[in-house]
Amino acid sequence: MHQTSSRLLRMTEDDRPFTKDFKDLFSTLMVSLKLDSHRVRFTRYDHTFTSEEAINNLGSLKFSQSNRMPDPKDPSRIVTTTTTTTFSMAKEMARSVCQRFLDARFIETVDGKLSMVFPLKGALFQLTPKGINILQRFCQRNGITARHVMSVLESPRNTMQLVTLERDVDTDKLSPDRATMEVIFRRFAGQDGPNIKSSISTSDSDSLTDYANGMVGVKMARERKLQDGKIYTNTFIGKAAVDWLMDCSTTIDRRETCLIAELFVKYGLITMIQDDKSFPDSGNAVFQPSKYAIYGITERGQRVCGWIARDKTRDTNSGYDNRGIPRDSNNSRLTHILQDPALRLLFREFLRYSLCEENLSFYIDVSEFTTNYHKAEKIGTFNKVDSVRETLAAAYGLYNAFLAPGSPCELNIDHALRNSLASRMTKAVGDDESMFKSLQEVVSLFELAQNSVFKLMASDSVPKFMRDPKYAVVLQEHDVDVSSARSYSPTQGLPERTMSRSARA
Repeated sequence: MHQTSSRLLRMTEDDRPFTKDFKDLFSTLMVSLKLDSHRVRFTRYDHTFTSEEAINNLGSLKFSQSNRMPDPKDPSRIVTTTTTTTFSMAKEMARSVCQRFLDARFIETVDGKLSMVFPLKGALFQLTPKGINILQRFCQRNGITARHVMSVLESPRNTMQLVTLERDVDTDKLSPDRATMEVIFRRFAGQDGPNIKSSISTSDSDSLTDYANGMVGVKMARERKLQDGKIYTNTFIGKAAVDWLMDCSTTIDRRETCLIAELFVKYGLITMIQDDKSFPDSGNAVFQPSKYAIYGITERGQRVCGWIARDKTRDTNSGYDNRGIPRDSNNSRLTHILQDPALRLLFREFLRYSLCEENLSFYIDVSEFTTNYHKAEKIGTFNKVDSVRETLAAAYGLYNAFLAPGSPCELNIDHALRNSLASRMTKAVGDDESMFKSLQEVVSLFELAQNSVFKLMASDSVPKFMRDPKYAVVLQEHDVDVSSARSYSPTQGLPERTMSRSARA
């Protein structure tokens, strides 16, 4: 079976591509390129591509994904369904998209210089550590193991651990609440202390190599003498702040980095020490992404990122939350974590380290899928057969990513439920009258699988997350009871299934 689809990039209100669509388009392009070795003068650069290759491939981009399933008529026979996604755009439009990839810090010129323009021809590019991380997650999700791609993912440049920014599903806007910003800020400032450069010139340089893994904070000068004659410690420039956020988080738009930095100022985490008088509207700008604007970490910011002792967290006398559920219920704790963008961001980070992030990804993806399904059902969208087919296609995508035997992010769910899903999915496509009934049954099974994954995370991952000393104080600040938690080492107690899955990967 062969199916072809075409989807344009969704755009936000402020004329920015939806982050997920943008990352998927970038990864699809990288998979389509050869990523060969190229020579520039006497130097050979591995895993690179020319601007012409990128633009030509985007002009008629195709991405094929094969899903293997039992034949509904003969379960002993395996059928392969290939879905081909195609993009088509004019050369100038393709160059414009590549420019966005460059601006998002997914790619860079091989000489390491920060190029501002993506040319139509004559330039050689490579993936940045950020771009490699984006590509890796796409390949894991879609089960892509092509040799030329794996060679990039296994290269020494694959070092980045990005901060995943939480977004609204419908608008793609960031979660701007204080708690979420504090989680980002801990990585930004450096959880293990300031990222001190030996001199002011190196702390203010344009080099991006200091942000190769995302685990060290923004570049700072140990001492800096400013115009008022005073010497300030641990300062950084506005430009360094936006550079760190572009390189070490999942944002794809420089405007968002300024928004995040403005929120750091608003929540009292950083403060301006010296402004840039030449900056437009300098007197009213909350944050200046300038090389001449100097910032420092406030005392509150130092407490938030753990450089100095925190205030004692408030005691809670009640053993119940505001819904009457015991605070020491792991189900209640997980519900709290899932509803709080800041805690969800930390929990995802913990699960990634524990090699079972797919559980949270599945839970969130199914929530989005079922919410859209119930909305569409309510307004009568499924009166049209095409809408039923599109929703079933989305269901197949989720099934093949998380639930099918051998899927790239295969979940550990009940054997009987897995068999029910496999049986239902092989029979989901039929005549028009039966398709909607099949869709209803698939949604019901997905909700059962989601509930199963919720229980697994609540019983296994949540207790370990809460016992990890790295997160204990933050959990207390967010009113999650950790009074019964014991000290936990992140290397202890990893499920055997999870370890073996990682080894296979």
